[in-house]
Amino acid sequence: MPTIPLYQADAFTAEPFRGNPAAVCLLDAPLPEATMQAIAAEMNLSETAFVRRLDDRPWADAETFSLRWFTPFTEVDLCGHATLATGAVLLFEVGVRAEALRLETRSGTLIAAQEGNAVRLDFPADPPTPCVLPEGIAAALGHPQVTATARSPRLGILLVHLADQEAVVALRPDFAALRVASDAARAMGVIVTAAGAPPYDFCSRFFGPSVGINEDPVTGAAHTVLGPYWRALLGRDEMRAYQASARGGVLRVATLPNDRIGLTGEAVVVFSGSLRLP
Repeated sequence: MPTIPLYQADAFTAEPFRGNPAAVCLLDAPLPEATMQAIAAEMNLSETAFVRRLDDRPWADAETFSLRWFTPFTEVDLCGHATLATGAVLLFEVGVRAEALRLETRSGTLIAAQEGNAVRLDFPADPPTPCVLPEGIAAALGHPQVTATARSPRLGILLVHLADQEAVVALRPDFAALRVASDAARAMGVIVTAAGAPPYDFCSRFFGPSVGINEDPVTGAAHTVLGPYWRALLGRDEMRAYQASARGGVLRVATLPNDRIGLTGEAVVVFSGSLRLP
């Protein structure tokens, strides 16, 4: 029976059982998409990452990798926390020696590099533009006081700016209604955000019922939208962000040249093993 190495890591946290868990599968050869989707459904986490060497060298000597991400329901174009988890597995568990990991993905080439005990990601920025809040979103969120709304062009994420962090934390969305409204608006997900309580510059929560994730604990991809948005408001190239989910998560967000965003965080590997394939 063939097996593949399997890890689970909690991303954007230094503590086990916090942050956002992701599964990471190491592949020596491509798997059929149906098999990867079935594995992601079996893992039943917000994301499962599949990473494969693209250069003909041992894992420790490799520098370039293919990376794909699946929710339990579908493949996605970009996932930050599963990329952070992949970087942590490759650098700290597998022992890859490259100074920078080149990850070839549906969102282009991403870079992951070690920064002390953390992993620094280099992602494309997705600056949102102002928009009218689509019908049904406010009602599904419980009619909070909305300061501004915007939409990102690359990922199609709606951003809803609320009055303060307390309003973000207090939200109790109607996820069935939010899915209907998100689908109608062709939105991959909804970010709610506000200025953060010290020591954080801003906070957020992310809801993605349209991709099978009612609330994501910590969402790296959302910060490719949040980073440009809050830089424009605060005028700062480096910020500290808190995702105010039940598990919580911390990110350092930096504006980089060439319309890129740097996301830095820690990850904790909580188990490793072998996945048996049919």
